[in-house]
Amino acid sequence: MQDIALISIVVIVVLGIFSQWIAWRIQWPSIVIMSIAGLLIGPLLGLINPKEALGDLYSPLISLSVAVILFEGSTSLDIREVKGISKSVFRVVTFGAFIAWIGGSLAAHYIAGLSLEIAFIIGGLFVVTGPTVIIPLLRQAKLKPRTAAVLKWEGIIVDPVGPLLALFAYEIIKFSKDPTFQVSELLLFFGGAILAVIVGYLIGLVVSILVSRGLFPEYLKSPIIISFVLLCFGIAEVMMHETGMLAVTVMGLTLARTKKYVHSIGSIGHFVENISVFLTSTIFILLTSSLTRETIADVFSWPIISFVIAMLFLVRPLSIWISTIGTELSNQEKTLIGWIAPRGIVALTVSGYFAELLLEDGYAGASILTALTFALVFITVCAHGFSIGPVAKKLGLANTEKPGVLIVGASSFAIALANQLKKMGTPVLISDQSSDRLKQADNFHIDTYQGEILAEHSEFDIDFTPYDTILVMTGDAAYNALVCQTYVPEFGYNNTFALPVRTESLKEVKSSLKANMLFGEEEPFRELNRKVNIGYSIKTIEINKKETLSKDKMQLSVTPLYILKRNGNIVFVTIGNKLSMEPGDKLVILSK
Repeated sequence: MQDIALISIVVIVVLGIFSQWIAWRIQWPSIVIMSIAGLLIGPLLGLINPKEALGDLYSPLISLSVAVILFEGSTSLDIREVKGISKSVFRVVTFGAFIAWIGGSLAAHYIAGLSLEIAFIIGGLFVVTGPTVIIPLLRQAKLKPRTAAVLKWEGIIVDPVGPLLALFAYEIIKFSKDPTFQVSELLLFFGGAILAVIVGYLIGLVVSILVSRGLFPEYLKSPIIISFVLLCFGIAEVMMHETGMLAVTVMGLTLARTKKYVHSIGSIGHFVENISVFLTSTIFILLTSSLTRETIADVFSWPIISFVIAMLFLVRPLSIWISTIGTELSNQEKTLIGWIAPRGIVALTVSGYFAELLLEDGYAGASILTALTFALVFITVCAHGFSIGPVAKKLGLANTEKPGVLIVGASSFAIALANQLKKMGTPVLISDQSSDRLKQADNFHIDTYQGEILAEHSEFDIDFTPYDTILVMTGDAAYNALVCQTYVPEFGYNNTFALPVRTESLKEVKSSLKANMLFGEEEPFRELNRKVNIGYSIKTIEINKKETLSKDKMQLSVTPLYILKRNGNIVFVTIGNKLSMEPGDKLVILSK
């Protein structure tokens, strides 16, 4: 039994992560690949049954994983993201969620054939979207910041609200059906929800104070905070089932508000984000592989398919359009937000809990809840995952330009390089603290940002969506290294480059890092700026035959900068890479 559990866990974890990687390689929504993988090893081929392998640990593992995922999502929220759209976000997560609850309940009753009691319970649960499904889609589609912010905030705020709405509907039904049910029990429900909020807030406040006073060593900070998340979830769940998600969300929001005062709290963000990706992959495989063939067969019944269609094309659009009347959102933004509402892990896990609860109470119709939920999850994930990019582009809410370049440092050479990139159709932005240094860039009509790129507020002042590469080219080597270290998670290791300041400093650079050091070993910051200032210019050479870029083949007065591939991609020349050129490519050089 232990061997089966061990093998099952290994297979699920590995398959989850590799599904994410394959999705990235083929540019498919990751959740689609994970769902297919889970169905293959579970109900279709019957290789693994996680419920049997893990036994009593199955549900607790999923619940604790969801807690960490929700915490990570809520800590990533910052009130400055909703600058100018706070009314829209508030309406969507309140009035919009209420309309979605009523609309989803009526659809479940009249279309899916559920009793009115069960319909209102499951309708409350189906208002959720959640970070496990929304964040990967936003990362894939590269939406404009305003639209992305509404979807992100809705997903994270409403995620714990859905289970509470379902639980509230269940308590009301018990109150109306059971003559022995006391009003005090209904009051206990509201008291439990309020206590969960208080617990989450207090633990979040305590953690922020402890961190600010330096009571945690740096290497233990992340594990200790994760432990507090699990403690917060456990305390709330003991007080009242299904309030743990609310508590950890409030804890995350509390830390999100204090992290601008306690900078070191923000330093755990990437660790928790990595854990969240790991857990999302694992749990989605776990859930889908636990489904039975009977459940999959039920999905294809006409009432269930009709219900999903109603949720997609009627309930969701109406809830958004009605709730956002008179707000800042444009019709295009309302259309996209009204279309995108994929369901995920929370809907699958909590529906199973309510299915068992209602069956015990004698509601035979609750047997189709799992099939109904999986149909909604899988169809919405596929429909929205594959359509969010094309629909966003059609509505003008996605970045349609080719990937751009962010340059840090407005030196003479940096401005000349930016001007050349701009001429060749590549979006470019130069960041510098000095307005005097940026004046020359303004003369060439290059986009600029005056401010400290390392400041926390810069991520809200700059829209990073159009840029997938960063070149750090200031005259301070230590500063360059710090900027690169800060922005590697944003741009990726292979898209983060620095320009050496002095030739002698290259002797201390590890060979593995030279692939991220720009241009030649004899062409550091000072030399390149000197050349530009004495009249060197940037030129383009058409490549007519296949060859490898080699310094030996270039004249001493020529510095190769980058290759514009015939497919439009840019490959920057670095110290550690040998680059091949094909016919149709263009080599950009600095020469007399």
